[in-house]
Amino acid sequence: MRGQKELYELFGEVGIQYEYHEHPPLATIDDAIIHWKEYNAGRCKNIFFRNHKGNRHYLVILEHLAKLDIRDLEQRLRQGKLSFASDQRLMKYLGVEPGSVSPFGLINDPENHVHLFIDEKLAGCDRLTFHPNVNTASVVVSKSDFMKFLEHSGNSYEFLKLYE
Repeated sequence: MRGQKELYELFGEVGIQYEYHEHPPLATIDDAIIHWKEYNAGRCKNIFFRNHKGNRHYLVILEHLAKLDIRDLEQRLRQGKLSFASDQRLMKYLGVEPGSVSPFGLINDPENHVHLFIDEKLAGCDRLTFHPNVNTASVVVSKSDFMKFLEHSGNSYEFLKLYE
């Protein structure tokens, strides 16, 4: 699996600038809020799902305080019931452990298996905050650099209204 070192190397290759912020392990949004208060950026939470057959995987990116209407997303996808992906699936498709879920884990998805749903409210943020595949740090990137990363990853993504 490609880790932090490879992620930062990729940022350099693709021309992505970032701010690095080290902090204690942050496994929940409640923990993160304490350390993110100084960041001038959209704060994101990331949820990794699988469909009921286990053959499709989705990374959902929301504003950190938003509540996802999972039932609504299930109805739109028509993939059956969604459930949280297991720790093994997190490692297989994103190369991360629970509490470290991040779109930057897509560096470990060379087959572009994972599809992203990004809440459209985040499109209005100039800068975004994510873990760099570990929960002991956060990186802040511009929205344009984040989009550059997504284009480079080759994974499919779409902006949707994910909550009220």
